[in-house]
Amino acid sequence: MHARTTAAIAALACVWLATATLAAHHGTNISYDRSKTFTAKAVVTEFKYVNPHVQLFFDVTDDKGKVRHWSGELLPNPAMLIRSGWTRKRSGEALQYGTKVIVTAAPARAGGDTALVLKIESETGEDILSLGPVLPPPGAAPPAPAR
Repeated sequence: MHARTTAAIAALACVWLATATLAAHHGTNISYDRSKTFTAKAVVTEFKYVNPHVQLFFDVTDDKGKVRHWSGELLPNPAMLIRSGWTRKRSGEALQYGTKVIVTAAPARAGGDTALVLKIESETGEDILSLGPVLPPPGAAPPAPAR
């Protein structure tokens, strides 16, 4: 019976380790509140083309002149971006330090100045990088279908 107990404990430990490994990724979609999506004019302070998620750091200045320093995570990983033609070189050119952009993002549920970046546009509104649908807040009317 001692051998069975040891085997059962070992099997349980293996299952726990496998589950812990799978849960180690933080679940990007659940970490951010898409019902509070915001759009703001911003200035790029840094762009990191890294795994597991590309990061965009940007400053947003409010109406009173106060600057908030945001860190944003992009949902696609670098491999997905490369498949869509968004390379490290292209991102370095389009999102270099000081570039003025319009960012649409969902803030972190935990608070702070961290967000999931959903869309990046040039200061004139041209699409630079769309990263998925921007969902309307709960209770809002759905967008009109494209014609």
